Amino acid sequence: MDTSVNQTNAVEPKNHFAGKVLKISLAGALVDIGTGTPAYLHVSQIVADKPGEPIKMVSEVLKEGQAVDVWVRKIIDGRVELTMHRPLALDWKDLQPEMVVKGKVVRLEKFGVFVEIGAERPGLIHISELAHGYVKTTGDVVKEGDEVEAMILDVNRKKKQIKLSLKALQEPPVKDEAPAQLDDMGDRKKDSRKTAKKPVRGGKSRRDNSYEADLAAFAEENSEPDPTYMEIVLRAAMEQAKAQKSHGDRARKSKSSSHEQDEILSRTLRNKVK
Repeated sequence: MDTSVNQTNAVEPKNHFAGKVLKISLAGALVDIGTGTPAYLHVSQIVADKPGEPIKMVSEVLKEGQAVDVWVRKIIDGRVELTMHRPLALDWKDLQPEMVVKGKVVRLEKFGVFVEIGAERPGLIHISELAHGYVKTTGDVVKEGDEVEAMILDVNRKKKQIKLSLKALQEPPVKDEAPAQLDDMGDRKKDSRKTAKKPVRGGKSRRDNSYEADLAAFAEENSEPDPTYMEIVLRAAMEQAKAQKSHGDRARKSKSSSHEQDEILSRTLRNKVK
């Protein structure tokens, strides 16, 4: 038996073992992982020398006595099934909101960054979740290859989406506040300002009443009082007399002009006869 087999690892899913191939068949192989009972490695869980190529014969990849790195895939009724594919650090069932994960930034985009956290899909940190303040570009906060720690905001297994946040693990900025110490005079001034803003009777503030008073005064200064009945009659009589006088002046002017024309015509005829 291979002494390199890890005797300390518990037989649990995802645990790694350095095993030794005991026997091969068309369907897979039996592997000794140092637990006393051989574990089973199915042909679908065998990694070929060239990744991506299908395995036609197990004997083309594995040989009896060969050392292999394997991981526990699952345990059914005491039977241990192995895989040569490195398992994910986090399955979908492991991912929960508010869970803190570590990962590596693998891609930068305008809208956010993708972080490899050991799940089936990289997690996305939206640009708005990179920091509390304004972020112009994602590259201002992180770079590709950076190791980061983030909090899971939401997980959608159906859409295979993992939303992360750096901001959630950061302390929000503290705003400087002016000291709230006021002397008695300051308190009285403050109370006075508060009183001035309170509405007065009728539902209107003093400021509203002042505005309306100024408006009324302006209207009074730029308007005349309504005339009485006698004033209206007197004005009408004066307008009528003025109109008659104007008509008489025009008539007299017209008559004078006509008389002057007659005089000119008469003088012209007398001079012609002479």
